[in-house]
Amino acid sequence: MKRRQRSRLSIQTVNLLLSLLLPVGLLAIWQIAGMMGKLNPTLLPTPGLIVEEFVHLTLSGELVYHLGISARRALLGFLLGGGLGLVVGLWVGFSYKTERLIDPSLQMLRTLPHLAVAPLFILWFGFDETSKVLLIAKGAFFPLYVNTFLGIRSVDGKLFDVARVLQFSRWQMIAKLVLPASLPNIFLGVRLSIGVAWLGLVVAEMMGSSSGIGFLINDARYLMITSVVFVGIIIFAAVGKLTDSLVKLLEKRLLNWQDSYKGGSK
Repeated sequence: MKRRQRSRLSIQTVNLLLSLLLPVGLLAIWQIAGMMGKLNPTLLPTPGLIVEEFVHLTLSGELVYHLGISARRALLGFLLGGGLGLVVGLWVGFSYKTERLIDPSLQMLRTLPHLAVAPLFILWFGFDETSKVLLIAKGAFFPLYVNTFLGIRSVDGKLFDVARVLQFSRWQMIAKLVLPASLPNIFLGVRLSIGVAWLGLVVAEMMGSSSGIGFLINDARYLMITSVVFVGIIIFAAVGKLTDSLVKLLEKRLLNWQDSYKGGSK
């Protein structure tokens, strides 16, 4: 038992080192090239300068302030858009008539880019929080809608035959068969929806805002403070990765009953 635990820990350590090898190597090359004067610090500051800017913004409280506002906007937009996407996806997935009625229109709206509709949202709802949250919700809606719909429609038809044999009611069939079978797709939709919510947040804050990480990046771009731009980009990447990892961890725990292929060992 102890030998198996040690083996598992050694494998996890090797995997962690492998995942860090490429980014650490690139950062080292980047830092050395900057110290040798091969890079223009205005256009591409070294990792050391970016870390110094990060520490300065953190100690001043400016980074925490803007990050808190951005996180609140992203959360509200995701809850609104993702929640509606889940509900509508379930509704359309269980009803062929509803699919024919609203799915074509939703698929057309899904192709509209954020940059195209952002000016309209600002004209309709102004520069306050409403336009930003709704723009984020617009992006967060479709990944959950599409994946929830596909998850329900991908359920094996034999499960419905089993439900009839067991004389399940409609709600028992949904709760015990359809939803568990479609959960992998729904969790994929949640992860994609969170990612798109952060993308929508960037567009919303850079189009018209006086606070948030997107505003911080846009303001630094005007002032040519590239190190602040990199800090904002890294914050977006880190928070996006953190939220995705949390959903992935929840997915792993709730779907531990799955016996699916995990990838080869080599």
